[in-house]
Amino acid sequence: MTHAARSLAGTHALVTGANRGIGAAIAATLSAAGAQVSLMVRNAAAAQDVANTLTGPFTIVVADVTDQRATAAACVAAANAFGAIDILVNNAGSAESAPFMKTDGDVFARMFAVHVLGAVYTSQAVLPSMFERRRGHIVNVASVAGLWGAPYITAYSAAKHAMVGLTRSLAAEVGPRGVAVNAVCPGFTETDMVRRAVEHLVAKTGRTADEARRSILADARQSRMVSTGEVADAVLALCLVTGDDPMGQAVVIDGSVAV
Repeated sequence: MTHAARSLAGTHALVTGANRGIGAAIAATLSAAGAQVSLMVRNAAAAQDVANTLTGPFTIVVADVTDQRATAAACVAAANAFGAIDILVNNAGSAESAPFMKTDGDVFARMFAVHVLGAVYTSQAVLPSMFERRRGHIVNVASVAGLWGAPYITAYSAAKHAMVGLTRSLAAEVGPRGVAVNAVCPGFTETDMVRRAVEHLVAKTGRTADEARRSILADARQSRMVSTGEVADAVLALCLVTGDDPMGQAVVIDGSVAV
């Protein structure tokens, strides 16, 4: 199945954390494919530049995904704008790194709140209407860190592992009701988050930026950085799966696997 074979015309997609990086690329790709796009962000002004680049209709809804009540209200606002949500992309997230012995419970709580509970709250908000129509797609943006471990990111990695587990369990439960649930697992991607990681490594070790990037890629067993567009294309492909396609997948995008 190629992207050209089917489009998202007439669908309503909601993307969380859509104001930059991977979320912005996903919003743009789904919009170009014909979807009406709702951008769920914590600050409406921060999403306006992204919204202005979209080729189709959009709306901006405001919520911190760790706040269940605000998230539910934002989903209602999105549905009021474009009708029931057909596609949910759980992209909102953050990262914190530290040696395990310096990673306290608050760090774990923050990582699980944004990555796991955020996806839970949005999914619970949109699933009832998907069940009624017996169709829908949920795509969770996890990470290769959710499939294998890495030093200094135990809280982040544990949360992303939980997100993959959520994807697989939810797919098994709601697939028979017409809802496809899958995940993408990007490796290191050209985003502000990775640029900050490079800057941190430069400051800590005295390496050049190029040396820091090569070190990060080597530790991750990647030959190159992933582009946000590659991740967005994978999300689009998962939004086009049908009941005959595999569900509960964790699609790896690490710069060496073609999507």
